[in-house]
Formats: sequence, C-alpha cells, structure tokens
Amino acid sequence: MINEPSFLPGNIGWIEVVCGGMFSGKTEELIRRARRAYIAGQDVVIVKPAIDNRYSDTEVVSHDETSLPGITVDTADQIILLTSSAKVVCIDEAQFFDDRIVDVASTLANDGKRVIIAGLDMDYLGKPFEPMPQLLAIAEYVTKLHAICSESGMLAHFSQRIVVSDEKVLVGEKDAYEPRARHCFRPPLDEKRGKTRPPLSKNRSQNQPKDTD
Repeated sequence: MINEPSFLPGNIGWIEVVCGGMFSGKTEELIRRARRAYIAGQDVVIVKPAIDNRYSDTEVVSHDETSLPGITVDTADQIILLTSSAKVVCIDEAQFFDDRIVDVASTLANDGKRVIIAGLDMDYLGKPFEPMPQLLAIAEYVTKLHAICSESGMLAHFSQRIVVSDEKVLVGEKDAYEPRARHCFRPPLDEKRGKTRPPLSKNRSQNQPKDTD
C-alpha cells in the first residue's frame, strides 16, 4: 500500500518515509511524489548524499533510470541551508547520512515543509540501518516497499550482498546485491542466484501467434 498524504493548505509540515530493501522502488516512488508536487505548483528540491554517485553526480536516479535534477550534499545540515525556499524537500538514500538527518528532517517539517525521505531500512546483515529507524519513528506517514526475490520469486525485503566486503556502507548495484525473501536470505555473503531475463517486450513478442498465411 502506498501511504501518501493529500496536499494540505497553509504552513503545515510533515514527514513521509519510503523504506524497503534494494531494488524495491524507493527512489522511483520519491521521484513520483516529487513530480506530483511540482505539477501541483509547489517548489520542490531533491537532495542526495555525495557518496551516492552510482548513476549521476547531479541527478537523483532510480534503478530503472528514472531521474530528476537534484542537489548533492556532504552533510545533513547542508540540507536546511539549500532548501530554505522549498515547500517540498525530498531526501534520497537517507541511510547514508549520520544521525543529524533526524533533527534536520524535524526542523524542516516544523518549518511547514513536506519532507519526503527514501532509504534502506536494513543493512546487508539484516539489521536496522541507522538512522532510518529513528526517521520511521518520527514520520507521520510510512510506506514500506518490496522487491522480488531473485531466488524464489516471492516478495523480497532483504538485501543480499553477493560480493566480498565487510564494509557496512557499500554503494553498489546489481553487481553487489540481490533482493531476497526471508527464507532465501543468507548473510553476510552468498553467491549470485538470480538469472538474467530478456526484456519483457521480447518475451511478449515471442508469445504472440505467428501469421500462417
């Protein structure tokens, strides 16, 4: 269920958190909400931590390559300085910030801003990924998304690391992680289990009946 609040008039602020595992569509959902706010005529600013440069240094990009222009920041405190004129502040990959992001989010909401935050709620060991649990606790609205397990095809909430590393923060893509259901999750490290699948359009064309003239 997508728990998205309606637009409220006046200087009323709140916090929304979109969480889940890798490849669950968190950034895509953040971008969707940002676009809707922009269409509604609201001033929107999107920020992301400087450590996340997987796709672009200047854009917020989802795994399916949906993107919007964004601002890169080194610390959570910079967000307040760079979003003073915004009505809607979107913060991607919040798990990469330190605990100051909790106070920053509260300050923005108390100033009458709509704050939309996306991030991983668990690390590669299946443990709560700080500071996301604190953000979940103070948010008025929480949406938990799921990917599809690479092994079983069921709903996946865990992020399975498939490359050798004991670093808690390892910014990676499909070369480093797979989405897994609970019964397929094998921390701290497992071999790649997912199979490469052809594009959906190709599958569809193969299933279409052929002319017999």
